[in-house]
Amino acid sequence: MTIKRIILFLACIIGVELTGSLSGFLTGDISGKYAEMIKPPLSPPGSLVGMVWVVLYFLMGVSLFLLLTAEQQKKDKQKAVGLFFVQLVVNFIWSLIFFGGEYMWLGVIVCLLLASLILLSIVIFHKVRPWAAYLLVPYLIWVCFATYLSIGLALLN
Repeated sequence: MTIKRIILFLACIIGVELTGSLSGFLTGDISGKYAEMIKPPLSPPGSLVGMVWVVLYFLMGVSLFLLLTAEQQKKDKQKAVGLFFVQLVVNFIWSLIFFGGEYMWLGVIVCLLLASLILLSIVIFHKVRPWAAYLLVPYLIWVCFATYLSIGLALLN
């Protein structure tokens, strides 16, 4: 791996991780708010949720790196990278809406949109670089679970 590729790899991972961290920072005390809520069955502890997101953001960063370094037609690659950033923006705003703005039902809609975008990303990414798609599968599973939790939290709180 060349120095340029190593720098790009690190930039993808750090950039995605920082995006997630900034969203959490701007939202405020997510852990405190989550701890005070009545939770649906199967709700994980807040500390686990944070750790899962760190791993998922890492996988997303690697996926982005794989897209950017794919030897693919420019049009397909641009579409995939653009879709990556669209889903990242939707991911970014979810916690701001759900926890920061306390618009839980709007947050559920955003979560459903995010799950749809991730599924579409998996399909599109697979055409460009299959492993970029496979790395998003845990993210999709977690967001589907987060949608269940969001609906449960909205109903119970």
